[in-house]
Amino acid sequence: MVKIEIFDPAMCCPTGVCGPSVDPELARVATALFLLEKKGFDITRYNLGSEPDAFVENETVQALLEEKGTEGLPAVLVNGEVKYAGQYPTNEELASWCNIDVSELSKKEESSNIKLL
Repeated sequence: MVKIEIFDPAMCCPTGVCGPSVDPELARVATALFLLEKKGFDITRYNLGSEPDAFVENETVQALLEEKGTEGLPAVLVNGEVKYAGQYPTNEELASWCNIDVSELSKKEESSNIKLL
């Protein structure tokens, strides 16, 4: 089973909906990761602002931070290997790592049972 760890920069939450405007990139990533978790994939996110110990305890992330500073965040590890530093993966990349179809990582509009008269 694929294990994905994301080490986010300090932020109030990982959803992208806080603050004066919605960050569509954070909302996309949060949605994709939520859907992967629902499928049983091992997904863990760490926030530098609230979980700094996780960044120090992971030797790979600690080395990345020493090399690039916080510019290396977000850091994305797949099975312990750094796949991205400084940006989030696309939905296509997440799907590829998990061996699923990319269409499974987007919200589908559910049809309404309400009929207009």
